[in-house]
Amino acid sequence: MAKANIGKLLLTGVVGGAIALGGSAIYQSTTNQLGNANRSNTTSTKVSNVSVNVNTDVTSAIKKVSNSVVSVMNYQKQNSQSDFSSIFGGNSGSSSANDGLQLSSEGSGVIYKKSGGDAYVVTNYHVIAGNSSLDVLLSGGQKVKATVVGYDEYTDLAVLKISSDHVKDVATFADSSKLTIGEPAIAVGSPLGSQFANTATEGILSATSRQVTLTQENGQTTSINAIQTDAAINPGNSGGALINIEGQVIGITQSKITTTEDGSTSVEGLGFAIPSNDVVNIINKLETDGKISRPALGIRMVDLSQLSTNDSSQLKLPSSVTGGVVVYSVQAGHPAATAGLKAGDVITKVGDTAVTSSTDLQSALYSHNINDTVKVTYYRDGKSATANVKLSKSTSDLETNSSSSSN
Repeated sequence: MAKANIGKLLLTGVVGGAIALGGSAIYQSTTNQLGNANRSNTTSTKVSNVSVNVNTDVTSAIKKVSNSVVSVMNYQKQNSQSDFSSIFGGNSGSSSANDGLQLSSEGSGVIYKKSGGDAYVVTNYHVIAGNSSLDVLLSGGQKVKATVVGYDEYTDLAVLKISSDHVKDVATFADSSKLTIGEPAIAVGSPLGSQFANTATEGILSATSRQVTLTQENGQTTSINAIQTDAAINPGNSGGALINIEGQVIGITQSKITTTEDGSTSVEGLGFAIPSNDVVNIINKLETDGKISRPALGIRMVDLSQLSTNDSSQLKLPSSVTGGVVVYSVQAGHPAATAGLKAGDVITKVGDTAVTSSTDLQSALYSHNINDTVKVTYYRDGKSATANVKLSKSTSDLETNSSSSSN
């Protein structure tokens, strides 16, 4: 969640400031009156010299990662002239590509590697989307230019490269397959932007595997696996670190739910992060290839569980089939169509992996490479069948003119 408009925050700050000033005035008035009445009996108040050891596992964990968490600043070209363009010789009548850049949004990032004179930062793709230029603000206050090594819109991850000159520490990743519900989880990032850089919030790990649906810029929806936490996550935290009590990164913070789907109820404590094992797998590929090539079936689909009982009854499925993915449509010339799959088929297995949802299908499919052949098990008119599908197309070949999930 890149930084949102902070007008409400500023308004709150003004009101809070007024309250604080009022309290100060009352306090001064009271002490002045007391001082006049008891001037001879006043004694000075002093700060206690008793020291308290406040070092805990939490403070130690935050200290380990704080130097590797950064702010990512996304600059984009504006149609109108920047307020500062005249200082640098801008033409007030110009609306061309020579217009100055303006800060469009801010998010967070995590430095995870140093190599030679470079350092590598992982962040969310949506933090850098649409950028014309990127800066990274380090924990020490230095602002450095960043270049994009690669990104993956499906998992909402991106890798940036910066100079390592001022980089002190790099983060380490924990094994997210060994996480336990209820263990401490600490989010470190830049909520509402760099003015609140390196903010830490503490909570617990609420769930180790949740299906989170993302809507990409092209309107395509995808489902990813995510860690759930009740540690406070706000706009600007996106791309930051979710760490364990050892100061290791267990996930890259990605999103939160603020209301129910119909907007009728506000909710708190529903934050999500991309598991560290998934992050490591993706960033290694992005460093090498700059992108992720994934095979595609060429279908639009909907989870069987999302259908009404009336709709699902028309599929004539055996009572034993309670989960799967319903083929909504098939793209001509793509692997599913070539293998004979049709709209209305219910996919229940890809290879040896059971499929109960679109997330299962994507995970099973993406474990294969382009041009692999995979056996797909499905139901049609209540009868089980299989098809050998050659995965000759990638996700970049899919049509994206529908809001239903694609693969």
